[in-house]
Amino acid sequence: MTRVYSLLPEGHHGLLAPLGGSEDIHGYLAVGGYAPLVAPDRLLDRIAATGLRGRGGAGFPAAVKLRAVRDAPPGPRVVVANGEEGEPGSVKDRWLLRHRPHAVLDGLRLAAAMTGAERGFVYLSDDLAEQAVREALAESAPEVRIDVVRTRHTYVAGEESAVVRALDGGPALPTAKPPRPFESGVGGAPTLVANVETLARVAVMYSRPDEANSVAGTHLVTLSGAGAAGAALAEVPAGTHLKVLADLSGHGTAAAVLLGGMFGGLYGEGWTDLPLDHDRLKEAGGALGCGALHFLHPEDCPVGVAAEAAAYLAAQSARQCGVCVSGTGALATTLTAAARGEAGYDSVDKLRRWSQQLPGRGACGLLDAAARIVGSLLVHFPDRIDAHRRSGCPACEGAAAEDGRRFTVPVP
Repeated sequence: MTRVYSLLPEGHHGLLAPLGGSEDIHGYLAVGGYAPLVAPDRLLDRIAATGLRGRGGAGFPAAVKLRAVRDAPPGPRVVVANGEEGEPGSVKDRWLLRHRPHAVLDGLRLAAAMTGAERGFVYLSDDLAEQAVREALAESAPEVRIDVVRTRHTYVAGEESAVVRALDGGPALPTAKPPRPFESGVGGAPTLVANVETLARVAVMYSRPDEANSVAGTHLVTLSGAGAAGAALAEVPAGTHLKVLADLSGHGTAAAVLLGGMFGGLYGEGWTDLPLDHDRLKEAGGALGCGALHFLHPEDCPVGVAAEAAAYLAAQSARQCGVCVSGTGALATTLTAAARGEAGYDSVDKLRRWSQQLPGRGACGLLDAAARIVGSLLVHFPDRIDAHRRSGCPACEGAAAEDGRRFTVPVP
């Protein structure tokens, strides 16, 4: 079971169940939703002033993407609410679509107003999310045309160029960049692809401008780990220390953490002092990504965890880039051998070289994630692979599952 928590100060309006459960149009209107559209440029300036970053994984400034679409040459524009949550350890986007669909749709119509778009899409793969969004659309009748598009759930289907490709009728697979979607997206039109949490925060910032800074500085995070403690979805202020989040979710005895879903890498000693902050985590060699944190307890082996993550990513490869197919395959195979105590004496050197050479060479971030996991394993647990070769590791029996089940979190 996944529990839901809010660490926001009393009186602050967050995204987690402010209405006591799933919202309908009456409840959403009662808290200021769908406010009349007045001076959308002023809202864009407010978003820029707060420094709101996208919540899809890269943490790119939201105002920059909005302005890039708005300032494109004359012609049609498109906005997309991206709810395809590829990380198995994240549930925030599906939760929002299931329980707060009006907040997402409100943010999407505001994004359309700010960019001048006349067409919008909600892109998702979850049954219950699709049902909730369609019901909310029937209730709300937004000013802009919005269509719901269903895709197949995969790790790469939510990458922004894969979103555009799917909406154009193709497979949900990444394409080479440039052009980026804001330059040429759906149907060749400049396209904003925005994560659903980003859009929901835009909606709250519009209805409650006095709370704009706190709304922009708050994150939905998915917390998980092995054992009876289970998982949690929490809304927390930026800067909250990871130890606080571990204690909140029942993983206070954790010895390490896998950051950002699978994008931020492993972090060992000193992880308890890390704050939930894009820049600080980057300085520490990690990444916040989509805000999913998987805690490793003392009995969990980081080599086995890394092997399972690499195997999952290798299995999820779009198989379009030769370097990704061969690179993720080599990382997963070598880590699996290491977890089973079968690694060769040159395995560490190979893994270190690959982790340094592979990033940036694929069409999407999947290869980068696999390389970061391996590189961070070698930095934070430098002796563990050799220890496996000398004495084996009971915790790693069966390591390298490709289905991501270790990291999968049920949606609350």
